[in-house]
Amino acid sequence: MGKNVVVLDYGSGNLRSAQRALERTGATVTVTSDYQAAMEADGLLVPGVGAFEACMRGLKSVRGDWIVGRRLAGGRPVMGICVGMQILFEKGVEHGVETAGCDEWPGTVEPLEAPVVPHMGWNTVDAPEGNRMFAGLDADARFYFVHSYGVRHWELETHSARINPPLVTWSTHGQPFVAAVENGPLWATQFHPEKSGDAGAALLTNWVNTL
Repeated sequence: MGKNVVVLDYGSGNLRSAQRALERTGATVTVTSDYQAAMEADGLLVPGVGAFEACMRGLKSVRGDWIVGRRLAGGRPVMGICVGMQILFEKGVEHGVETAGCDEWPGTVEPLEAPVVPHMGWNTVDAPEGNRMFAGLDADARFYFVHSYGVRHWELETHSARINPPLVTWSTHGQPFVAAVENGPLWATQFHPEKSGDAGAALLTNWVNTL
């Protein structure tokens, strides 16, 4: 049987596109806000579009922040997409308003500094060696981005030989920003793999294969 994946419905995100893309990997996919289903699934996908503050408000309304934290505490896979990645960081700043995120990683989601914003379209990424997220993909593979905010500075430093540091992938629009993170059971992408054609399909397959 295929792996069981829940796409968390908290009022924000491209839910049906994510569902269809995951189903094409062979996974059994449920779109729901049900706490028990989200906790028991093999994998949890957290989508997100729009404003950081609105997404956090919606996430908390279904106890999504608690679900993410509890799953990760038990080593259970979670993947965030677009604003679903951004809310995993410590905080977001939009229009001068600071909103607390899930604080899985230190760092601030802030406006991109680029001649043209939003960053909308296809872009390459610079992935580190040894990652599973981009396994089998060419270095010039392109992914689809739609965002005006991002994480421009990676702040987590890990020096312990016993702990594998997160693998951080970068892209550039005006200046470098975090495009993806692979951190044990927690994966996240700023781009939309469900809208990224064959490259995005391969990435989602890589994730489902780890569940």
